[in-house]
Amino acid sequence: MESGRTEIAKIWIVDANVVTALGKDLTDTWEGVVNGVSAIREISRFPVEGYYARMAACIEGLATSQDRSMIAALVEQLFANMQPVPPDTALITATTKMGIDNLEKLKRGQPARVPDILLSSLPELISQKLGLRTTGINISASCASSTIAIARGAGLIASGRADAVLICCADVVTEFTFSGFSALKVVSASPCRPFDRARSGLTLGDGAAALVLMSEERALREARDCVAVVRGWGASNDAFHITSPDPDGSGLVSAIEQALSRSALNESDISAVSAHGTGTLYNDLMELTAFRRVFGGRRIPIYSAKGNIGHTTGAAGGIEVALAAKALAERTVPPTAGFKDPEQGAEGCVSASVVSLTGDVCLTTNSGFGGINAAIVLERGPA
Repeated sequence: MESGRTEIAKIWIVDANVVTALGKDLTDTWEGVVNGVSAIREISRFPVEGYYARMAACIEGLATSQDRSMIAALVEQLFANMQPVPPDTALITATTKMGIDNLEKLKRGQPARVPDILLSSLPELISQKLGLRTTGINISASCASSTIAIARGAGLIASGRADAVLICCADVVTEFTFSGFSALKVVSASPCRPFDRARSGLTLGDGAAALVLMSEERALREARDCVAVVRGWGASNDAFHITSPDPDGSGLVSAIEQALSRSALNESDISAVSAHGTGTLYNDLMELTAFRRVFGGRRIPIYSAKGNIGHTTGAAGGIEVALAAKALAERTVPPTAGFKDPEQGAEGCVSASVVSLTGDVCLTTNSGFGGINAAIVLERGPA
C-alpha cells in the first residue's frame, strides 16, 4: 500500500498509566498481561443470580464514600502514579456511561450525586483535580471512545492547535451495563476467549487510562521521556447495524488505511496488532477478515488483552495503546489469555504464548456499536 502522504510531525506519548483489575498501574497490568494472568472472577459488586453470565474483571475494593460514583475513586487511583500534568494541557476524556452507578443508587432511594451521571462530568472532574486551565470535552463513541479521543488529541497537536493534550478514559462495571449486555446475549458465561473457535461472548471489566501527548518540540524542550510515538490514526463508520459490525470488515479496513496514510507507512511496516478482540462471534470474525484484507497472506502477530482485564468499554482503546507502548518497549507480543483453538484466520497469528516483537511499529484497533471503527499506528520511542 502506497501512502502517498507526507509524514506528519511526530507526536510523543510522554506519560501513561492505567488502572485495571490486574493492578493499580501500567507496570502491574503489563506484567499480568504478559504472564497470561486473568483477573476475571464471579461478580460480587451486585447480585448476579438472575443472569446466565456472572463474571467480570472488577477492581477489588473500588468504592467511594458518601454519594460519589465509583468513577471518582478510579480517577484518584489513576493519577496517583503519574507526573504532574502542565496546567495549559488540553483535555479530552472518554467514557460510555460515566457514573451510571449513581443512577442505580437514585432508583434505589440511596444518596447519589446526580452530576456524576452526566458524561460531561468526567472532564470537569479531571480538570478540577489537576488544576487545568480548560474543562475539555468528552467523547462517547461506544467501545472506540478512547481510541477516537487519542486520534482527536493527536490531530490537535498535528494541526498546531495544541502542543500538549491529556487523554483520560474510564468506565466501570455496573448492573446497568451488565444487564444491557446480558440482554443482547453477548456476555460469556465463562471468561472470554478472543479469537478462539469456542468463544461465546465478551466479559466486561473496570478500567481507566491516562496518556499525555506532546509535540516532539515541546517534549524535547521540557526534557520529557518518550513512551511511544503516535504516527497515525483513522476512524470510520460502516453503518451496517446498530450492534453488529459489517462482516466484510470494510469499516475497520478504512480506519486502518487512514492511519497508515497519515503515518506515511505501509502495512509491511507493522510488526504486531493489538486487536479489539472481544471474544464475540461477529467482532472477532470481522477483525480477522479485515486483517487479511490489509496484510494479505502475511502472518503478523495479533493479540487481545480482554481475556486478562475484560472489555473496559470506553476505556479499552486507551488501555490498549498504553499496553502496546509497553509491548514495543519490551519487544514482546503478549499472549492472548483464554486462546486455545484458533478460529479460521487466527492460525499462526494469535498465540497463547509470548512472541518476540521484531519491529518498531504496532497497530491498535477498536470497534463498537453503531459501526464505529478506529485505529492508531504506534512507534517505539527513541532510545
